[in-house]
Amino acid sequence: MNMPALNTEAAISVPPASSAAEIVSIAPRRAPWSEAFGKNMRSVASNVVPPVIVVALLLLVWELVCRKAGATLPPPSRVLKDTKELILDPFFDRGGIDKGLFWHLSASLKRVALGYSIAAVVGIALGTLVGQSVWAMRGLDPLFQVLRTIPPLAWLPLSLAAFRDGQPSAIFVIFITSIWPIIINTAVGIRNIPQDYRNVVAVVQLNPVEFFWKIMIPSAAPYIFTGLRIGIGLSWLAIVAAEMLIGGVGIGFFIWDAWNSSHISEIILALFYVGIIGFILDRMIALLGKLATRGVQAN
Repeated sequence: MNMPALNTEAAISVPPASSAAEIVSIAPRRAPWSEAFGKNMRSVASNVVPPVIVVALLLLVWELVCRKAGATLPPPSRVLKDTKELILDPFFDRGGIDKGLFWHLSASLKRVALGYSIAAVVGIALGTLVGQSVWAMRGLDPLFQVLRTIPPLAWLPLSLAAFRDGQPSAIFVIFITSIWPIIINTAVGIRNIPQDYRNVVAVVQLNPVEFFWKIMIPSAAPYIFTGLRIGIGLSWLAIVAAEMLIGGVGIGFFIWDAWNSSHISEIILALFYVGIIGFILDRMIALLGKLATRGVQAN
């Protein structure tokens, strides 16, 4: 039986090239400005709203508890009323120690800046020596471990006997308080430099100065800034306590003078400023450390 031949040309039809579907490139849709703004606002709100709620609840509880008869501490409403002048005019200066909070805080910050700067330089140098030299570690580390356990205010009578003046005595107390975490963390960072780095130094034959600046400091930077961050917190704690004893202009003496005058509201206001400034100092050192150690992590 003969089958009819299939006409393949009729069965297969090829569309002309001109009728081919055009390729359309679809660019990614950019988020509108309002959407990006809303996302940023949600991020800010998630970081700001929770602490604001907690602080508001604490103030509410404080207000309710201290409004009762026989309460020994003033409620927040009374604190604001009693310290209104100090809040609105922190820059007044009537001579002597009768100054606004700005001048007391600035005097304390100057002492902290000087004592902490000396501690940072000396602490990093001694920490590098202890971390790099086995003999220095064996000789100095036990001494450092003993001295760092002495409370800050225990050094104040000795410093007053040595310097015969309250200003250098307060700076010395800040120095001796903040130097220990800087030394210890720097030494740990130096000892944790990878051996591969030291092998490279031996191959390229870097001199000690080049090794210090190009290898030691960058490698130990995360540890160093950890010590610096601890040190700045201890410095701020030490100056407030030291100024209560040495007198003069300073936030510590302001708090002690307010206590002697039974101005509890002024003490509470001063403590608020002390906490805020301590937080700012800590954030500043943390930000500086983050910028300096970008791309470097402590193992």
